[in-house]
Amino acid sequence: MIEPDTVDATLRALLADVLGLGEDRAAALTENSGLFGALPEFDSMAVATVLTEMEDRLGILIDDDEIDGEIFETYGNLLAFSLRKVTD
Repeated sequence: MIEPDTVDATLRALLADVLGLGEDRAAALTENSGLFGALPEFDSMAVATVLTEMEDRLGILIDDDEIDGEIFETYGNLLAFSLRKVTD
């Protein structure tokens, strides 16, 4: 099982890479930081790339029926989803 801190660090690095946020902006994300609709870099094309990278980097499988808009509302939601997936 991957440790929660590792999941958080991996998710931040993934967002920095995929969205081109840079390490500082990714590190500054809080639980309530908005993602989809709040970050101009996080558009519908980025969603697919983020999901693919999450699967690759976290070693998880995400089914289409698990995805809804709420997951991408905030960093906290995305992190919670990721943590649930790595512990399944």
